Amino acid sequence: MLAIERLKYDEHGLIPVVVQDVHTKKVLTLAYMNEESLRLTLKEGLMTYYSRSRKKLWKKGETSGNFQHLVQLKADCDCDALVALVDKEGPACHLNTDSCFNTVIEEKQHVVDFSLAELTQLITHRKVQPKEGSYTNYLFDKGLEKILKKVGEESTEVIIGAMKQDKQETIFELADLAYHLLVLMIDQGISLNEVSQELAKRHVIDHKVKQETMQ
Repeated sequence: MLAIERLKYDEHGLIPVVVQDVHTKKVLTLAYMNEESLRLTLKEGLMTYYSRSRKKLWKKGETSGNFQHLVQLKADCDCDALVALVDKEGPACHLNTDSCFNTVIEEKQHVVDFSLAELTQLITHRKVQPKEGSYTNYLFDKGLEKILKKVGEESTEVIIGAMKQDKQETIFELADLAYHLLVLMIDQGISLNEVSQELAKRHVIDHKVKQETMQ
């Protein structure tokens, strides 16, 4: 753990902080902190920044309710810039968008703005706030038996596609299976983070086993 006294501020006593969504890893904003706002953030667990235009501290969400809860704070190799992973409530931008970075300047190839975490959030939202005509809500309404049946059907379709060595069909069926597995997870109250943590534990165990084998 790095002592915050080792951080390097600029001539104005500020340090830049890149803010990322802990779930989607999407970059939300670039802000600045001084030592006081940094200490407040660490103490309260809520992102507090320094406004260069207003010359004062501001806590994200204080007026909008869109708080950002600190999960992890990291410094770069020179200790003069920070990355904050946050669990956010609502939009990150004052323009009511998910991120402040929405204007494309150059695009060498098309980038799909998609993540499993965002899809999980959408499915969770459907469960909490049903939408008429939604297939996701149809599955939730039918219940666990229907969801499990679909998981089984899609698993079979993946096997068939792979046995045929049809890449496109296999990709299509894998996408269907992934979606229905996410619906099952949410129905059972399981988060994507819990599954990620389980996979991470297995990775650590596998790494240790390999190290022991090599000794």
